[in-house]
Amino acid sequence: MAHWAEIDSNNIVTRVLVVDNSVTDGNKFLSEELGLGGTWVQTSYNTRGGVHYGSDGQPDGGAQIGFNYAGIGYTWDGTGFHAPQPFPSWTLNKTTYLWEAPTPMPTDGKLYSWDEATKSWTEVVASA
Repeated sequence: MAHWAEIDSNNIVTRVLVVDNSVTDGNKFLSEELGLGGTWVQTSYNTRGGVHYGSDGQPDGGAQIGFNYAGIGYTWDGTGFHAPQPFPSWTLNKTTYLWEAPTPMPTDGKLYSWDEATKSWTEVVASA
């Protein structure tokens, strides 16, 4: 099955629909043949950060489509989809179309959340 994202006049995704792989032009099929109108861009459920992943969750060398799977509220810039900016200090990596914090999250196995006020990662401690 192929996934297609409808984008509005501001290139924001408003919905994502599934179309059978036998359809050769999903944009035409959805907008004209089904009469839904709009502009539709193909997206891949198996693509994240510009990499295609197999059913085992590992990169498989498949063709990536649109850098990331489109979600409602994502932006399409003509090349890739990206999520809304999570925090004002984060920047969009135009190689992966993923947002990056000013400092990388620690990789010590603990759980962290981003603190925009201090622009740092704060360890999440479970309460009893």
